[in-house]
Amino acid sequence: MKKLIVITGPTGAGKTSLSIRVAKYLKKAEIISADSRQLYRNMDVGTDKIDNRQGIPHHLIDAIDPDHTFTVAEYKKRARKKISEIQKRGAVPILCGGSWFYIRATVDGLTLPQVSPDWKFRKKMRKLSNEKLFKKLKKKDPRRAKNIDKQNKRRLIRALEIIEKTGNPVPPLKKDPLDYEVLFLGVDKDRDELEMKIRKRVDLMVQKGLEEEARKVYENYPRAAKETIGYKEWIPYFKKEKDKEEVVEEIKINTRQFAIKQINMLKSENRILWIKNEDEALEATEVYLDK
Repeated sequence: MKKLIVITGPTGAGKTSLSIRVAKYLKKAEIISADSRQLYRNMDVGTDKIDNRQGIPHHLIDAIDPDHTFTVAEYKKRARKKISEIQKRGAVPILCGGSWFYIRATVDGLTLPQVSPDWKFRKKMRKLSNEKLFKKLKKKDPRRAKNIDKQNKRRLIRALEIIEKTGNPVPPLKKDPLDYEVLFLGVDKDRDELEMKIRKRVDLMVQKGLEEEARKVYENYPRAAKETIGYKEWIPYFKKEKDKEEVVEEIKINTRQFAIKQINMLKSENRILWIKNEDEALEATEVYLDK
């Protein structure tokens, strides 16, 4: 029988450790990363890649270079292929990560517009504020403006880019969902506890050499550095415009704000079963497998 378990939740909630615990419980399982930044090579400390995978096969980690243009459509194609391969091996695929759009594209089979990037257009749009970008989108495509994240500059620019290249509004996403039931587990954490975990995690990243890694990424892959929390905050420091303490605190604040956005988005999904600990996750997994 075809099975797929999705483990999601805000950054810092403990999704990775839980996915390994569930995989070991299943005895025959493999993990597919649904993290839009762990895909990239040479971005290890700042994306909190797991060091000890405890013998569990992991996929779509270190899959591409940071200067590679990677679309949601490409992720969907790769992830679905991995799911099929894992199931053919008689194992259970676990899709784990906080990039909900990647997860939706994979599970729901969203068909996305095939429009190649226009770097000149993107560079021009990046100079505008999120507010101005949203106003432009609202004027050109009111339907898309209703359901887009106003604070996500990358998505705002992408929507405008599609309109610019095709001359038409972004079409409604078509769906080709997987033909079997999927178990969605969401890692639920108290906000105060989550903030404490985030602050500790950032401090540990700094101890592991985040500053040096951020400098290398900025020097070799500036676009990726400018778009990623944990890296972009170092740029003013490298330019001697901020001190290190300011940078570290800004990373903590930005990570917390990003986690809250993830929580608000995920909580609107009624198909997610929210669990508070490993026991609840394993119990839900057992019930799902017995269906």
